[in-house]
This record gives sequence, structure tokens and C-alpha cells, in this order.
Amino acid sequence: MSFVMRAATADDLQPLYEMAKLTGGGFTNLPPDRGSLTGKLAGSDAAFARVGDDVSAETYVLVLENTESGDVRGTCQLFTAVGDQWPFYSYRITTLTQHSQELDRTVKAELLSLVNDLGGCSEVGGLFLHPGERAGGLGMLLARSRYLFIAAHRERFGDRILAELRGIIDERGGSPFWDAIGGKFFGMSFQEADEFNAIHGNQFIADLMPKHPVYIAMLGEEARKVIGLPHPSGRAAMRMLENEGFAYQGFVDIFDGGPTMLTQTDRVHTISEAHGGSIEATDLDKGEKALIAAGRLADFRCCYGARELRGDGVAIDAQAADLLRVSQGDTVWSIP
Repeated sequence: MSFVMRAATADDLQPLYEMAKLTGGGFTNLPPDRGSLTGKLAGSDAAFARVGDDVSAETYVLVLENTESGDVRGTCQLFTAVGDQWPFYSYRITTLTQHSQELDRTVKAELLSLVNDLGGCSEVGGLFLHPGERAGGLGMLLARSRYLFIAAHRERFGDRILAELRGIIDERGGSPFWDAIGGKFFGMSFQEADEFNAIHGNQFIADLMPKHPVYIAMLGEEARKVIGLPHPSGRAAMRMLENEGFAYQGFVDIFDGGPTMLTQTDRVHTISEAHGGSIEATDLDKGEKALIAAGRLADFRCCYGARELRGDGVAIDAQAADLLRVSQGDTVWSIP
């Protein structure tokens, strides 16, 4: 397979813009706006170039390249510490229990509370694979390459990590959840609010969103039934996150009500099980299929290949060595 994950550069603006136009809305991290994408790539360049390994609020953009054609066919992003530039808002579902002695009745009510509980977490997001490439395991390469990047640069990421999944969007591109809550206070459609957030950040949420808890029972049925559900196109992504150790813990997106998945960074399967070691050979004929990553920061690359663990070292196949631009003695990270 001639696909490799690599650090994005300014030259990737056009393919990223073209993919952004295919997302269908509700995809804040990949807006179809050249200015926003240009700024994101510039921030990513600065993050890759920074010296030091402490946690600093940064964004890393990776792209999936077909090395035979040179075409960029997918992308994903990593955020080291959310909520630094702008507060990171979520709704958290809580339960209020009340009892009436006179009626001998206990009533439980679910509430949506606006919180900043997830500020400081790292985040994986912005994952998009071109519709023409959604086969052959490329989605897995996109998703898990992010965790190998974290494993190779662990000091730059926080102790907790989250992933936001896009919520339910109707056939008109609207959000029943937004219409029931945010739309009542902002005078903006879901698409307008989502676009504004992608380009300008969500400080306007802090300025205008009601701070009191919202009783879920008072929302319309269409809004209630989508809370915590992923968009149909995100169900596979949710399963992949669960397989990595993420779990839904009652946090939902303030725009579309989609679920936020959360776990401890060191408990992510690909991170905790990744093998780091030096290459002992690059001519392996047969071995277990693996994701293999190499390179520091802007030189990071990740691809499918074959590996064979040899103590602390590893042997890999020639094609993987060529895609990763490594040779004997270089360090690689790998996971079956």
C-alpha cells in the first residue's frame, strides 16, 4: 500500500479546502474557509518547529498522501491542550433527584449543565477520509497514526484525551439539538453558528449562552432523542474509539449534542501497547501486519508494513522502510 501519513504543510491548503467542502457541515475542525485553514496550517507549522517537550496549547495537522500520485486523500488533527485560547465548553448530563414526602414520590430529572470540565485535555479530531478512499483500512491508518504520534511525543500531550463526534444533522443541514437550545438565544441557524465557531472560536457562546442548567424533559422530542448520539457516518469512528479505550461519560457538544468520548491518555490502546525500538533490518519478507511510524515532529511519517520484534529492536519490510525514509539503526514505533 503506497499511502503514508505525514505532517501537513502550507502546500496542502488546496486539497484540505477541497476535502472541507465535502464534509457536509458540523465539522468544526475542517471548515471550508481558506483563511481559517491557512491559519491552522501556520499554527501546525509552528507546533512542529517548536523546541522543547512541555505541554503548550498547539495543533498538529497530519495528511494522508498517496505516494504514487502525490494526492492528499485524508487528514486528521491533534490538539495538545484544549480550552487555552478560548474556553472549551461542553454540556454535561447530570441527574437531579427530588422527593416529596406528602406525595410519597421521588422524581429524577436529567439536566444539561454548561461546563468547562474538559479544559486542558488533549484532543484527537479533524479526521476526514476522501469518499473515494474509504476502503482498504485507510480509516484505521488515519485514526491510529495520531496515537503513534502521541506515543512518540508523549511529553507534549496532557493526561486526559478526548474526541468529539459529530451529532445528528437533518436532511436540511440543521441540528434539532441546536434549534431547541442555542437557536433560541443566538438568532442563528446551526450552519451559521457552526461556521462562525470554526472561524472565530466559541467566545460568543460564553457571552450569550444561558448559564443555568436546561431540563432535558422540557426539550422537544426531536432534540431529546439525538442527545449523545453520533451522526450515522460517525458510528464506525465511535466503535474505533471504544476499541482504543475511550468512553462516553455524559459530555455532549453544545452545538449538535454529539457525544464526547474521553479516556486517560496512557490508557489508549495504541499508545500503551506501541513498541518503540531501533531497526535491526529492513528486508523482512514475512511478519505481522502493523502500523509503523518514524520521524520526529515535522519528519513524522506512518504507514502500514510488516514487522518482527527482535528483543528491543524490530525488523521491517523494505517498502515500509522506503515510505518512512528510514534505515537500519533508526527508531520506529509500531503496533499490530
